[in-house]
Amino acid sequence: MDRATAAVGLLLYLGFVGAAFGVRAVLHRRRTGSAGFHGVSGRPGSAEWWGGVLFVVAVLLGLVAPLAQLWGLMAPLALFGGVVGSVVGGVVAVAGIVATLAAQGAMGASWRVGVDRDERTELVTGGPFRLARNPIFTAMTATAAGLTLLAPNVIALLALAALVTAIQLQVRIVEEPHLKRVHGKSYVDYGRRVGRFLPRVGRFG
Repeated sequence: MDRATAAVGLLLYLGFVGAAFGVRAVLHRRRTGSAGFHGVSGRPGSAEWWGGVLFVVAVLLGLVAPLAQLWGLMAPLALFGGVVGSVVGGVVAVAGIVATLAAQGAMGASWRVGVDRDERTELVTGGPFRLARNPIFTAMTATAAGLTLLAPNVIALLALAALVTAIQLQVRIVEEPHLKRVHGKSYVDYGRRVGRFLPRVGRFG
């Protein structure tokens, strides 16, 4: 059972990464001429740099976690295991993947991974962005949480922790200051109406 759910988690993970980053990058390049990836930026050791590095770490650990359990190298944590945890994990992961792809689609040509300070993109406030300013990150976190329940081992928990930390650093230290600089009052007003990751939570004061 543990290896079967890990196999499901691995397939979902590969499908998620392939669709959310691979396919999305190809479509974005066809539409804009750019794949949308800006990579790890910032001075080494800075909060911005750590945000990018931890995101890469989360992606790698997210792959290793189900593989380690599938190969019998890592035992699942009893607290998160069982049929119920696996079913909930599968449902949450699939819902998170669908929500991630939908939010990426709603972002259109403004979708990016990372920030180029010399680039100006349209401020997207419609669709899922009416509910939260960062619905892609919210959906990605839900996906990661679901996948963690499918392969509930120490590596998966580390991957989830790395992702959450990376997202917090990226949004608070990098993206919000950039968007305030680029869009000014429009973004500030938007931030006063709409929460950071969840409706009404994390609005600007």
